[in-house]
Amino acid sequence: MITLSPLYLVVGVFLAYCAFRSLREVDVARLRRLRNGLFWALMSVVFLIGDRIPAAVIGGFVIVLSILAALHGAQPGTANSRRENQNTQPDDARRQLFLPALLIPILTLLGVLFLKPLRIMDKPLFFDANSASLLCLGLACAISLIVGLRVTRQRLPVALHEGGRLLAVMGWAATLPLLLATLGGVFATAGAGSAVAELLRTLLPLHHRAVAVAAYGLGMALFTMIMGNAFAAFPVLTAGIGVPILINMHHADPAPLGALGMLSGYCGTLLTPMAANFNLVPAALLELRDPHAVIRAQVWTALPLLLCNLLLMNFLLFR
Repeated sequence: MITLSPLYLVVGVFLAYCAFRSLREVDVARLRRLRNGLFWALMSVVFLIGDRIPAAVIGGFVIVLSILAALHGAQPGTANSRRENQNTQPDDARRQLFLPALLIPILTLLGVLFLKPLRIMDKPLFFDANSASLLCLGLACAISLIVGLRVTRQRLPVALHEGGRLLAVMGWAATLPLLLATLGGVFATAGAGSAVAELLRTLLPLHHRAVAVAAYGLGMALFTMIMGNAFAAFPVLTAGIGVPILINMHHADPAPLGALGMLSGYCGTLLTPMAANFNLVPAALLELRDPHAVIRAQVWTALPLLLCNLLLMNFLLFR
């Protein structure tokens, strides 16, 4: 059976390489080198032996990582981009560079569809079916790496160097999706949905259907802007407003409620720097002078789309 352990091991080793690489940067001040190296070293430890470390210690690591980020450790955009020879390849060769990137989603989808149900000697191929998507993503990335090396005719050390450089360009923002996804689970376990519902019942007349719809849709967008992840906001708002108010009280159809609720959350994703992998990382990779340029460009898509979602909720949720 295939487990997540090899995937965590590979990520941990790569982060350890990034820590070592940060400590050896000659064009960076010594204190910053130490901060960057410690940041990626702690991340490496979490992936390598996190299952053997007490949860309280991991929580302490997260606090230290936050302090290091606040002190400009793993600062986004600190690595120099390699621009040489980027236009020396012929057009056909440059077009082939899209192949490894396209293979990742395609192979992940095929793996989930065809490998997840497989059983060998009456045992499932994947040890944990809930982690099958992540395992398929890891396998797809490994295959795409091999294809990328063949297409570019480079060796593995070059891939490690460029991967480390890109991670340095992204900086601490690369870790934000992982932490925000965990935050959603913490909020759900702490009963944040019930607390939100009780607060909104006190402040708003949720017995009016239009008010309840607006509270749910706008709440999804707002919580996503705060938490940086619509998947983290969804259980909080759905448990607090979606199920008890819209479904149980106003008899909303659950299917379009969930779909439009998530889409409302995605509108919040377009508007927040907390969604760093969507909004801050592209600005860093493209070396834009304004780190919020991506958000500014998305405002005029997000706001009209959120308004359309609210209107669709009023027309599609109720029979």
